[in-house]
Amino acid sequence: MSLEKKILDLNEKRRKAMLGGGEQAIEKQKAMGKRTARERITDLLDKDSFTEYDMFVEHEARDFDMDKKVLPGDGVVIGTGTIYGAPVAVFAQDFTVAGGSLGLAHARKITKIMDHALRMRMPLIGINDSGGARIQEGVNSLYGYGEIFFRNTLASGVIPQISVILGPCAGGAVYSPALTDFVFVVENISKMFITGPEVIKTVLGEEISMEDLGGARVHSEVSGNAHFFAKTEEECFEQIRKLITYIPWDNTRKARMFEPAEPKPGFDVGKIVSDDPTMPYDVKDLIRAIADNSDFLEIQEMYARNIVIGFGRLGGRTTGFVANQPNEMAGVLDVDSSDKAARFIRYCDAFNIPIVTLVDVPGYLPGIDQEHAGVIRHGAKILYSYSEATVPKITVIIRKAYGGGYIAMASRHLRADFVFAWPTAEIAVMGPEGAANIIFRKEITSAENPEEMRKKKVQEYKEKFANPYVAASKGYVDAVIEPSETRKMLLHALDVTENKSIPRPHKKHGIPPF
Repeated sequence: MSLEKKILDLNEKRRKAMLGGGEQAIEKQKAMGKRTARERITDLLDKDSFTEYDMFVEHEARDFDMDKKVLPGDGVVIGTGTIYGAPVAVFAQDFTVAGGSLGLAHARKITKIMDHALRMRMPLIGINDSGGARIQEGVNSLYGYGEIFFRNTLASGVIPQISVILGPCAGGAVYSPALTDFVFVVENISKMFITGPEVIKTVLGEEISMEDLGGARVHSEVSGNAHFFAKTEEECFEQIRKLITYIPWDNTRKARMFEPAEPKPGFDVGKIVSDDPTMPYDVKDLIRAIADNSDFLEIQEMYARNIVIGFGRLGGRTTGFVANQPNEMAGVLDVDSSDKAARFIRYCDAFNIPIVTLVDVPGYLPGIDQEHAGVIRHGAKILYSYSEATVPKITVIIRKAYGGGYIAMASRHLRADFVFAWPTAEIAVMGPEGAANIIFRKEITSAENPEEMRKKKVQEYKEKFANPYVAASKGYVDAVIEPSETRKMLLHALDVTENKSIPRPHKKHGIPPF
């Protein structure tokens, strides 16, 4: 066969492979509002940067007439490319080929690109769109999932792992995204669940829609499994591209530096927080008043809204922000917000990203529901994560910092490198009202006018204890600063801690309160 004939043959094979499950299957995919696997990859990556591997891999299954079935690429596309010039490894399941089901060859393609990403120290992006395990291949499919889960765990904390749910992700398949760092979902397209509606109806006799069971909003608002929510695939890809600019390629590097930029006009730190300690405010406005160009990429925006986490930049450096949100439940810590913050803190620590914590917390949420939900165990996660973190940790106490909440939110006692406080800060074991009722109980109850006496004692407690100067006098607060000085002090602290190095006892690993 001549070279020209061989090239023609190669191009024909490529053409057939590019069609995946065929034109009819592609039309059906697009009728569901979904792009094809290769379209998704090319839309996500820099133009003409994608190089595909293993296009011609075929399955070797023989049972249940599988030997008669041709599955182009075995239902998954793998390769490498770039996002804003940064190299990434990617795989995308092809739902047009056998519903994107995972068989042995399919799994081996995914594990191959995972191994490649880990060896080459680059982010891994997985686009999930699969009906689940290929039942015709039996235990080989389960073997495939196990090999993927093992590699997710091996790569955890070494390279960034991003999961994009753009179709069904059911049964055992959902555990791979759960093991990765960030999960992206799209409204009306993403579906994640362990057991489908049919099984639930059979076992429990309950009718439930797929959307209500495991749709994008459910995992963004209720379960917390998703970190980013988008209305369209295009919006989702833009979110991923933006995230990539904030994070390093691997855990041996720091995130790329950008040109420093002042916050945008209109975000005045001094006007965001009211003098009245009972008045709420949006802490995201405060972050934007501090961050370069007022740019803030929030993570898990729709889940556990009483705490805010995400990435911004200070002086061109990527910085992780953790902040209580007074607009939601007065910024109290509870089971979900503790989990949310703790996981983000550990991510920042693993990838050399300094952490700025903005504190306005009345404490942990009381009540029988929280106690039974395990607030002790979950609340301990945030304590563990801050204590464990060795990256620069800088804390600013804005208003309330009471009790266990004060300690948990990156206090000096958990080895924050710098702790600053605004003059409005109230640092105490508990709020002035509750403390005065306990400390001055006899004086209040025996007074001619108990309510007047209570107010007097509350004010007395505030003046003596609920201010930043008591903590500052003991060295627990490094400086009491004006709100307008906040960005300047944070930039200084980041400069000072740039080369921070801290020893830790030798151990295999700690035992977090999972």
